[in-house]
Amino acid sequence: MKTIDDIMRGTRDIWDDREPEAGHFERFSVKLELRRQARTVKRSIVPYLLRAAVVTLLVTLSSLWTWDHFIRPENSRMRLGEVSPQYREVENYYIHQVSLLQDEIVNTEIQSNPEQKQILISELKSMDSVYVSLQKELKANPDDERIISAMIEHYQTKLEVMTYIVDQLQTIRNNNTSNEDHEKVSL
Repeated sequence: MKTIDDIMRGTRDIWDDREPEAGHFERFSVKLELRRQARTVKRSIVPYLLRAAVVTLLVTLSSLWTWDHFIRPENSRMRLGEVSPQYREVENYYIHQVSLLQDEIVNTEIQSNPEQKQILISELKSMDSVYVSLQKELKANPDDERIISAMIEHYQTKLEVMTYIVDQLQTIRNNNTSNEDHEKVSL
């Protein structure tokens, strides 16, 4: 089988007997120049903007999907207030009380060891993880009174623990204040 090179060599005398018409190279140069100019003129920002818009749209949609499925866990949980209006009042009361005590704990200065404050806050957050699992169970079984009572007991226990912590912090603060007063008097 002949290659293209063999065919071209064999028929060279057919193709080489004529010269291009007069002005061929000038016309060819003009056409090349027109193509170069057309390419630079045709380059537009529109395709880049379209690509940027598509990428932005994809990033936005994927972010919303990720938010909806992974970051926002409320879809898999059910609040106590969604069961009935009475439970909503109970839940709001406990949430308010917990937030008051939590603000008091966070604003209290633990002078002896600042790490204790961080440990205390992390322990309170770990108590919340138990409540999150109860919320998930309530979502699966919204009519189960045992789960509802466990959620209320969780709030009560959390309030008792937080009240105890606040009392202990008050006692420590009062002891530190009285010790400072005794030191000032003895000086």
